[in-house]
Amino acid sequence: MKINAQEIEAIKGETAYPFLLKEADADDATSEKQPVFVFLHGRSLSGTNLDRVKRYGLLYAINKGQEVPGIIVAPQSRGGWDPDKVIEIVDYVIAHYNADPDRIYVCGMSMGGYGTMDVAGKYPERIAAAVAICGGGSSQYASNLTQVPIWLHHGTADRAVPISESRKIMKAIKKVDPEADVSLNVIKGGTHGSVERLFHDDAIYDWMLKFKKKHKS
Repeated sequence: MKINAQEIEAIKGETAYPFLLKEADADDATSEKQPVFVFLHGRSLSGTNLDRVKRYGLLYAINKGQEVPGIIVAPQSRGGWDPDKVIEIVDYVIAHYNADPDRIYVCGMSMGGYGTMDVAGKYPERIAAAVAICGGGSSQYASNLTQVPIWLHHGTADRAVPISESRKIMKAIKKVDPEADVSLNVIKGGTHGSVERLFHDDAIYDWMLKFKKKHKS
């Protein structure tokens, strides 16, 4: 079932990155606080036309009928992702919506996969789980990334970002802690674009929802 334009809010001028937001479906939006899924796009969707972030990923998948239980947040950058600016959006959503601060999930593709790892790496205490698709990460965050469950996905036929990028960051995390909850789904024959189909399946959402931050009172 396609989402109507009015179901998506465009929020501009409140945070450093403008973003689109879809609230939880009426059936889910009870008094219970809702999980938040943050989607970080790749370089091709960068710019100043916020509607571009619907072209693939989370909002695109929902528009094609994929069900994702919770609040969907899709910011737009002009190139690259700053983890501080992403967390600013998370804080805004927690302050203004019925969001569960213990169930903040971040996922991204390509440049957004790197951004996902940077957000989880700089703010491991805030992110319950992360999914990075056809991206990579910075080894400077390897120690912090041991604190966040991470599921990497990468195609073997990716010519834009080689699978070695995902293998490299996983190796760096495992070097710090061999027991760290990080895994790599190797997609045989998967290209840089074909792995987008992962957003159209329950698996990554079901996996993220298994995790919840346990904040001390």
